[in-house]
Amino acid sequence: MAYREKRKMVAMLLAGGQGSRLGVLTNKVAKPAVPFGGKYRIIDFPLSNCVNSGIDTIGVLTQYQPLELNAYIGSGQPWDLDRQNGGVFILPPYVKGKSGEWYKGTANAIYQNINFIDLYDPDYVLIISGDHIYKMNYQYMLNEHIKREADCTIAVLQVPWEEASRFGVMNVDHELRITEFEEKPENPRSNMASMGVYIFNWDKLKEYLVRDENDTESQNDFGKNLIPSMLLNGENMYAYEYKGYWKDVGTIESLWEANMDLLEHNAPIELDDPPWRIYSRSANMPPQYIGKDAILINASISDGCNINGTIENSILFPGVKVEAGASIKNSILFSGVVVKENAVVDHSILAEDAVVNFRACIGQTKRNEVNDGSPKITVVAQNTVIEAGAVVFAGESVEGNVSREVKA
Repeated sequence: MAYREKRKMVAMLLAGGQGSRLGVLTNKVAKPAVPFGGKYRIIDFPLSNCVNSGIDTIGVLTQYQPLELNAYIGSGQPWDLDRQNGGVFILPPYVKGKSGEWYKGTANAIYQNINFIDLYDPDYVLIISGDHIYKMNYQYMLNEHIKREADCTIAVLQVPWEEASRFGVMNVDHELRITEFEEKPENPRSNMASMGVYIFNWDKLKEYLVRDENDTESQNDFGKNLIPSMLLNGENMYAYEYKGYWKDVGTIESLWEANMDLLEHNAPIELDDPPWRIYSRSANMPPQYIGKDAILINASISDGCNINGTIENSILFPGVKVEAGASIKNSILFSGVVVKENAVVDHSILAEDAVVNFRACIGQTKRNEVNDGSPKITVVAQNTVIEAGAVVFAGESVEGNVSREVKA
């Protein structure tokens, strides 16, 4: 095989997840393509992290509802990845003969793309997920990997003990050498959670990928199979402790919380920080218009918005229209949403091109419902029309045309 220009490290970005816990938001798009923060998509974060870390060859592994994600990435120009040698590559499951073979798991997805990685003959391979919000310099992690002569390095962060059972957890010694890996343990003995960011020596990873593929009992998953197998065989494996902001936005609640974090006075993550910008493919739209009677309180308003109502503690994507008397609070409105006169939207996520008609109410608490302190997030699917005067209650998820007859 003729190699292309050799790379020290190639990144493989797992972006094929269905994101079923995001409900109607991922009916038509893959989770990494879900909008975030006013003008971004979730996948902008790992792509920008790669570019800012000096990684210029990235394979994006797609599977579920890939059309919008593929179109969004395009040639990779917004991230400076439209290169003659290297750049960004969309890698769907391979077709063999007359049939295709879906990616069976995260390890199988990389296995199916061994030939792509070999084209660049890398010393190291970075495996990352396309569904986390964070800013990280992967070069620092690689430096530690090389210094320790590791076979595998796994990025970890300390999570609250009560949340540790939701993650793959690392038990480590005083040098951060991994002694045990537990996948979502019921009674965790450590709160060092895996971030789903791995660096492997390519020759070692390839050996284990082939071995895992030939194991008929394997689920072909990094966390469940490949990493435990390496640990069992005594490979040199270390944790890399990350201390910055990181959010898994795999649920409606965590997606809403991560957006709301951006509105804090001292936001825990800065998206337009010049040394480490998050790049995106933003649509060219006219400037925002704020009417004379509009009221804005702690709001993020994107280009192309036309605002005549009240916006409080909310994020509006490009092209949103809010008419006079309408009230938007604690909510996220994706591109093209229209909220008509005197409508109310609270603690909600409205997907692209949803329409909320005159005096409709989204996110209303039911009568006699006891509030436990954590808000229930209401979700309105793409292109949904909420009819005039209709009520959608807190925590509901709706799509299609919604009239007054929403169940109480």
